[in-house]
Amino acid sequence: MRSYSFFTILILCGLLLFVDIFAFYWLQSITQKIKLPYLETIIISGFWIFTIGLILSILILKKRVDQMNTYRKQVLISSFYGIVIASFVPKLIFSIVISILYFTNYLFSEEESLLIVPVVGLLSGFLPFFVILNGIFRTLYRFKVYKINVDIFPKDVTGLRIVHISDLHLGSFNFRYHILERAVIIINNLEPDFIFFTGDLVNNHAWELKGWSKVLSKLKAKYGKYSVLGNHDYGDYSKWKSKKAKQSNFELIKHFYDKIGFKLLLNESHIINFKNEKIAIVGVENWGNPPFKQYGNLEKSLINVNDMPFKILLSHDPSHWVEEVVSNTNIALTLSGHTHGMQAGLNIRKKEWSPIKYKYKQWAGLYKINSQYLYVNRGLGWLGFPGRLGMRPEITLLEMV
Repeated sequence: MRSYSFFTILILCGLLLFVDIFAFYWLQSITQKIKLPYLETIIISGFWIFTIGLILSILILKKRVDQMNTYRKQVLISSFYGIVIASFVPKLIFSIVISILYFTNYLFSEEESLLIVPVVGLLSGFLPFFVILNGIFRTLYRFKVYKINVDIFPKDVTGLRIVHISDLHLGSFNFRYHILERAVIIINNLEPDFIFFTGDLVNNHAWELKGWSKVLSKLKAKYGKYSVLGNHDYGDYSKWKSKKAKQSNFELIKHFYDKIGFKLLLNESHIINFKNEKIAIVGVENWGNPPFKQYGNLEKSLINVNDMPFKILLSHDPSHWVEEVVSNTNIALTLSGHTHGMQAGLNIRKKEWSPIKYKYKQWAGLYKINSQYLYVNRGLGWLGFPGRLGMRPEITLLEMV
């Protein structure tokens, strides 16, 4: 997990306090209408006890977190992400909505609303709170299969079934192997010809892999399993005692793929035979726009397969597709992950929206420019906030038609 400066933590606490004061102002205006003084006291006391306790806990956590072992640190920080978001977002929405309601009521009505404004205002706070709880305790591990038909290869490849998964972030599962075993069963029931994994196996450390080989080695594909690395697999977000320690961690992560029967492609390609056609599977190391590092070397990856007409590229970060793949190569299909769909979004009549779209133009689903396709997987695991809001963990089935 990334480490934040004390100044950043103070800004966070200040923001939490500001929103809480804002929310309390409006909450008090509602509770004052309650004719039960003890209930009003209980609500107000509970509000501030929680707020002060949360802010003090964040400050204490910042002082002690660097002394914790990495496993405990990871669990604790993720828990706080969940608590802070579950507290902050509903209060912010409540404050904004009830401010608008009171303002419009003041402009267009001579009498203050004693029912509609308080009730609608409270609902605007409670509903997001329950949505967030649902995202944490229910949606987080409700794996969803996205079935995509793609018509880009010759007729001889018709029927090719590819399962695409990404962003496992195994450390976030806290060694609850049974959860991911459910995903393994779903994948195997799809009877894939190939399984492609597009990076972020861990959050940072090789110790996160303990025991997972028994689970992930159960993944079955008729013709092969291939993978690439993601930005979190290099250990760049942790402090290391030495370069040797970081490199040792990296080697253990790479070696893990041998244990689970995946071919790890490190700026290289592999030719597969399916029916009467040859297809090149190209895999680059992580390539992203700053601040993400660019370990990937697409030119090197293509050396042995430049003349092959049918190529599938595995590249963790979807920004790589526009920057180096489209128009510069004849790669028909690129598979990526990385964005997680921000683990939050809206689905309305098959239209999907997420704030992450303002950072990544291609952030989830299938994209096409001319005759080249990109598919961005929403991720099977999670990182940071321990929940998924309208953005279920994804298993992609791509079938060539």
